[in-house]
Amino acid sequence: MTVNEQLVQDIIKNVVASMQLTQTNKTELGVFDDMNQAIEAAKEAQLVVKKMSMDQREKIISAIRKKTIEHAETLARMAVEETGMGNVGHKILKHQLVAEKTPGTEDITTTAWSGDRGLTLVEMGPFGVIGAITPCTNPSETIICNTIGMLAGGNTVVFNPHPAAIKTSNFAVQLINEASLSAGGPVNIACSVRKPTLDSSKIMMSHQDIPLIAATGGPGVVTAVLQSGKRGIGAGAGNPPVLVDETADIRKAAEDIINGCTFDNNLPCIAEKEVVAIDAIANELMNYMVKEQGCYAITKEQQEKLTNLVITPKGLNRNCVGKDARTLLGMIGIDVPSNIRCIIFEGEKEHPLISEELMMPILGIVRAKSFDDAVEKAVWLEHGNRHSAHIHSKNVDRITTYAKAIDTAILVKNAPSYAAIGFGGEGFCTFTIASRTGEGLTSASTFTKRRRCVMSDSLCIR
Repeated sequence: MTVNEQLVQDIIKNVVASMQLTQTNKTELGVFDDMNQAIEAAKEAQLVVKKMSMDQREKIISAIRKKTIEHAETLARMAVEETGMGNVGHKILKHQLVAEKTPGTEDITTTAWSGDRGLTLVEMGPFGVIGAITPCTNPSETIICNTIGMLAGGNTVVFNPHPAAIKTSNFAVQLINEASLSAGGPVNIACSVRKPTLDSSKIMMSHQDIPLIAATGGPGVVTAVLQSGKRGIGAGAGNPPVLVDETADIRKAAEDIINGCTFDNNLPCIAEKEVVAIDAIANELMNYMVKEQGCYAITKEQQEKLTNLVITPKGLNRNCVGKDARTLLGMIGIDVPSNIRCIIFEGEKEHPLISEELMMPILGIVRAKSFDDAVEKAVWLEHGNRHSAHIHSKNVDRITTYAKAIDTAILVKNAPSYAAIGFGGEGFCTFTIASRTGEGLTSASTFTKRRRCVMSDSLCIR
């Protein structure tokens, strides 16, 4: 049998990778005590990654996808246990979604012009080492999604995870590096720190070897990134309204809205946070929600108790974020059956449980006198975040009017909010939706820079 040199090199590489994995599987691959060390390790790995062919990168990405599916339940349980937020079953679905529908190297394309004056190519090249800040709401999902996209573009990444999700985040980093080694890639394609802090974040944002920072989190962290002096991709807050008009299928709208609102206990930033309903169908909508969709309608007195529980002088009560409806009701002394999954009430748009982004299955319903009134109220509630919005209507002209007025990165029509990220809808998955900086739903191509290569008066063979 003839064995070519490339095959020999591949065999040796895989043997060495296996030895590395055996030697290091008792440690946290890619996790460092110091941010500077993490950046240096990612920089060394990027020197290897940038020389890789697309096929080689895709092999690593395939291994990451496989590893994510294998450990989806473990990651889901870890996140719920560590953060106290969310739903294990829904988090398993999110990990499967990120593994199956996050774009890889197919998102990296080349544009070419050929004419009398020669050939010009525009290609997507890597930035190098990307710095990434990740949230506690979707910790491992964001880390895996970001790594797949960034690696596809030829980058490596250093994470500064949310302190409330360190264990889950760093376990995801460990799995990613195990996957890379198993596919013949380098270790440290994704790096992190054992104790992420504001100081480690500042080091990352000011480091000379970090040209790009991607932040997924609240308005504070996105603002800090945009003030860093580096290029920033900011996935910030949203308060997505859902508008329901009298042409909608009201029963389906009730089902879709509650399914979206309660998914992972309302942690996704795209989830329905409040409803603006045309007055003529508001009662019918709420009736379906209560009788068929497991909603509990609270009284004015209960609204006040819930408001005092959820919103403190310092902001949202972190002990309430990501909790299920039954737990939240229990915290104000209301015992409900296990099938209750959402708290609803009617209020004005200024009500704090409506105007604030809660990330809890609490859904306020605001009445509107007309469609124009509904649009005006929905736009106000979205607060100019330009993140996500939803509508249930069969009138195309109204959908168009709403879409133009609200001007969000995502608009879901006649479906649950999670259809926006490929779960029951067309399109790819992402957990970094950069509404504030305008990239929208990020993918591998987002994490590349465009480079033009021109050959004048040659290679045009027409």
